[in-house]
Amino acid sequence: EVGSGYDIGSVLLGGSKPLQINVSGDDQQKSLTVAKQILNIVSNTPGATDASISWGGETPELRIVPDKDKMSSLGLNSAIVGATVRASIYGLKASIFREVGDEYDIFIEPPYNEKNSVDYIINLPVKSMTGQIIPLSNFAKIEFGLAPIEIQHENKQRVIYVSSNVEGRALGDVVKDVKAKIVSGVSIPPGIQIQYGGQVREQQRSFQDLLVDLVLSIILVYMVMASQFESLLDPFVIMFSVPFAFTGVAWALWITNTPLGLTAFIGLILLVGIVVKNAIVLIDYINILRARNYSLNDAIVQGGKNRLRPVLMTAFAMILGNVPMALSTAVSAAFWKPLGITVVGGLLVSSLVTLILVPVIYSLFETRLKNRFNKNHL
Repeated sequence: EVGSGYDIGSVLLGGSKPLQINVSGDDQQKSLTVAKQILNIVSNTPGATDASISWGGETPELRIVPDKDKMSSLGLNSAIVGATVRASIYGLKASIFREVGDEYDIFIEPPYNEKNSVDYIINLPVKSMTGQIIPLSNFAKIEFGLAPIEIQHENKQRVIYVSSNVEGRALGDVVKDVKAKIVSGVSIPPGIQIQYGGQVREQQRSFQDLLVDLVLSIILVYMVMASQFESLLDPFVIMFSVPFAFTGVAWALWITNTPLGLTAFIGLILLVGIVVKNAIVLIDYINILRARNYSLNDAIVQGGKNRLRPVLMTAFAMILGNVPMALSTAVSAAFWKPLGITVVGGLLVSSLVTLILVPVIYSLFETRLKNRFNKNHL
């Protein structure tokens, strides 16, 4: 199987796998038990592929376990013992050798065979604060055990990552299934926390930012139109095409079974500026006709006739321009395909709304709201 070589979503959302679950806690064994259960769930969830765990296994280790009471009575502390053991195993920088402008560090370290010997370590001489030389065996013991090859931390806590790619399904649907199975099938001990990271977390943050951008774009578009029309009602009429464009987006995504992802949300923001353009062309021309002493109904009918072709031309030019992207089956186009579907679906519905509903709403505003407003100020 040949892939595209990279995932555009990974590039834009942090480079991690789409689905990542962080299992954190102070007890490494409990975290590992929970992480393995979650790994089994993710591996058996449709749409999740290449599931893996960040646990690299354990390696044998030799532990020096000191008796703190004996250490105190002998005038020792952890810093002294630790420094002595490190110097006796890894070596100690004794001096610097200088020759013709070059410097070389001089290290003193025991022979390889000796420093890997348990007898050598247990009998290490430790100098106390009083100057006494005390063997390590007098206040410590040696234990053999297993330790993780790698310990990962996040927010100052030990963490194990369970991650996977997502293929053939929406990331949100896969995460929803995994969450449901974890809640029903995994017993989480006290002190163990489960958090969702990777592209899931980045996508949530991006959606929050894009939602703010969407609201700001609507407000800014309204403010610009209000300054151009020198009216608060005409821009409000034009903005009626925006929610119907979102309705068209919902239908298009539902028909094509496409999730509302990052690129689809970007398409929503683009539509705010695109769909009002046709309504501006229509309402502006109706206002021009009314300024020429056309009646309200005649201005609406004549404006609809004269602006039918420009509205359809601009709408279909944009729709046809996005059809190749919406219908593309290439692997490299998968990330941008929702953008094309969003624009096509939104423009199809908003164009009909512009030609039919916007003139009706304009007529209602002019005949009722403005008349009522004028009566209240007489």
